Amino acid sequence: MRDKNLCALTPPRGFNSWDCYGAAINEEQLMANARYQAEHLKQFGWEYVVCDIQWYEPTASSYYYHNFTQLCFDEYSRVIPAPNRFPSSANGVGFKKIADDIHAMGLKFGIHILRGIPRQCVHLNTPTITPGVTARDIAQQYSICPWNTDMYGVEAGRHGAQEYYNSLFELYASWGVDFVKVDDIANTEFKPHDPYSAKKEIEMIKKAIDNCGRDMVLSLSPGPAPLWEAEHLKENANMWRMSGDFWDRSEALDHMFELCFNWYPHVSKGCYPDCDMLPLGVIQLTEELPEYRARKTRFTKEEQYMVMNLWCIFRSPLMFGGEMTMMDDFTYSLITNKELLDINAFSSENKPLLWDKEKAVWSCKDKNGKKVFAFFNLKNEEKEIILDADAAEVSSFGVLRDIWTGEKISADKKLFVNFHGRGSKVFVTE
Repeated sequence: MRDKNLCALTPPRGFNSWDCYGAAINEEQLMANARYQAEHLKQFGWEYVVCDIQWYEPTASSYYYHNFTQLCFDEYSRVIPAPNRFPSSANGVGFKKIADDIHAMGLKFGIHILRGIPRQCVHLNTPTITPGVTARDIAQQYSICPWNTDMYGVEAGRHGAQEYYNSLFELYASWGVDFVKVDDIANTEFKPHDPYSAKKEIEMIKKAIDNCGRDMVLSLSPGPAPLWEAEHLKENANMWRMSGDFWDRSEALDHMFELCFNWYPHVSKGCYPDCDMLPLGVIQLTEELPEYRARKTRFTKEEQYMVMNLWCIFRSPLMFGGEMTMMDDFTYSLITNKELLDINAFSSENKPLLWDKEKAVWSCKDKNGKKVFAFFNLKNEEKEIILDADAAEVSSFGVLRDIWTGEKISADKKLFVNFHGRGSKVFVTE
């Protein structure tokens, strides 16, 4: 039996196209980001290149879906890349050429899918991989995504249902896919009367990956994933979203502290509650409203540090959402702090010591066993945070070094940290 955790021993790290292109990314744009990542970021552990939603939709042009539009699919009711947007996928090649080129750069390739089977195929009653079984036979007609019209859910237990998912992941394995983000499957927010209703489909997908012959990271979206199903999520997936889509809003960042506080006991090798993508740099290139199109993140610089510090000490996956080829020096410095990235990948005993909606303190041990402390001022005003040695589980603090500035401070039984508004700092013991 495949051990799913072995393909994600550290939190996955890479690029995802949603924040900058929505449903509309094309091959040229995807490969430009892959080349930038290979040249400038691979040495810092940024390795995944993930093509987000609706790569099978020929007319996708922004973040806004075209309801009940025509999709590209094969003879077994499986969506395939739209060749007008991904020319190398023509003649049945699918994403293989793109995956091969990304692998040749020393990177890994990922795709987004919506759970289920295309509604278009159900309405046309097209065949599936199982002889005599059609899309209509395995579709769950009442299981629909509330924000996208592409799919019906697949009814677990029906003849041909597991086989359909098996055929999907065998296809993805033949393309060379390393990462699959499955959407409309982890949340409770949109289905209050039937939370986590896609549980059986998660299990079918896990089984399909186990038997496809290729290791793939399984990421579940969107959130909020149900905390009471943590063990089921850990058994079946590598990462799952704790929230809805995370955008560059201060209130969303503040809420992430609460989610991390609730989910931190469930972080382990191969199992990562996911804070969602990093909306940093230049985003929303395909936004229809001109005032938001190709804009820089709304987070202040202090908040951008806060995002990186929290995501890393919590050990969330890191998926950069901005257009990499437009990255400025500050954003580059933000995502290439090797010491912070090592905390994300290799730290242990990560936990909150304090959180009261105005301030937070986290601690962990780095890969060398040194104590790390992260301080966060959630108020937009100057503040001093005091941490007692007993609460920090140390006999004394000694000398600590700020991993961003290199500044050193000394403390014995009490550590005093002063901040500007919305500030954060990460210290490692010397």
